[in-house]
Amino acid sequence: MAFIQFQGRTIAWRLLGPEAAPLVVLAHPLGMSQSVWDDVLPTLLRRYRVLTWDLPGHGGSAPTTDTPTLEALAEELLALVAETGAERFHFVGTSIGGALGQHLLVHHAERLGAVMLTNTGATIGTPENWHDRATRVRSEGLATMAGELAPRWFSTATKNNTALVEGWRAQLARTDDESYARLCDMLASVDMREALKGRPEHDDLYLLGGSDDLSTPPETLRALAEALGEPPLEIVDEVGHVPSVEQPELVAQRLMTWLAPRRDHVGLHGISFDEGLETRRRVLGAEHVERASQNATTLDSPFQQMITRFAWGELWGSQELSVTERSLITLAILASLGRDGELVLHLKTAHRTGVTEAELRQVLMHVATYAGVPAANHAFGLAKQHGWGDQKAAP
Repeated sequence: MAFIQFQGRTIAWRLLGPEAAPLVVLAHPLGMSQSVWDDVLPTLLRRYRVLTWDLPGHGGSAPTTDTPTLEALAEELLALVAETGAERFHFVGTSIGGALGQHLLVHHAERLGAVMLTNTGATIGTPENWHDRATRVRSEGLATMAGELAPRWFSTATKNNTALVEGWRAQLARTDDESYARLCDMLASVDMREALKGRPEHDDLYLLGGSDDLSTPPETLRALAEALGEPPLEIVDEVGHVPSVEQPELVAQRLMTWLAPRRDHVGLHGISFDEGLETRRRVLGAEHVERASQNATTLDSPFQQMITRFAWGELWGSQELSVTERSLITLAILASLGRDGELVLHLKTAHRTGVTEAELRQVLMHVATYAGVPAANHAFGLAKQHGWGDQKAAP
């Protein structure tokens, strides 16, 4: 876990996965923490870079003394995204995280890739209930109320896992009372129904809920689906308010399917230049891509556009392999063919794609076996010239 200062307050956050992988942002529910995503992360990290963070007064984040709004939470999130260097990102949000996702769809749609909203609504509960809860939290405290509130998150089947329920009860009890109460007051005023009517179009949108969710029951999610133009919606049986905790394998599988570019759409419509350019910048770095664009002439400009759409958009942009796997394959092919210029470029960027020294060594040893020792020996030499290997650690 890392920490960052934003507008005088400390935020706890995590950034995991290769720098060159597409970024996925995960937003947790009220009263919980970024740990709700822990059992989903191993699957996501095979293909993506992942950002999680704790809401004000939750987990490791400092309490807030301000009145929170969705706009303020979005500013906080975008400040974290700026730290990653990503221009666009996929977004997944549960409950209050889903309300934040709706705000992003209305006000920052150009920054978003695929969006998955779970267990949320254009309105959540009633203003009276949220204000009543805020009043109780301020008077009684979450340490007292946690035993009442935490079991509401889970289905009957999950409640039988007493260790899990007790663990999240303890997490809720440690949450800052005033920050939680202020977020309750904020949720009392959240009503996205009118705002969603005028939002920009966004195709890659998915909804997921639980049949046993008491806070945002299926009818709440169905009403949100109607407001969003009927995107794909799935209600999972015997799941409550937090699918990532109750059914992490299912959530991970859905995310891997829904976040990836739709191959049927790609086959029919192709990849736009801008989509390819985004991937090219993410893998090779913005400075390299800018130089290549500036150096293009009337002779090779169509070629640059072609490789941006095809090589970077359709090939590197596909999530059927990770950027690390594609990098290793590319290094092996370039080393075998003796394409030194491109090989040096990909050796330099392999750190961004998550290639380790051991993986590079194994790839070049395969090159030696199947393409010839001279080709591998030459590639090893180029790799050492460009920062691979530690002379002091060599036997």
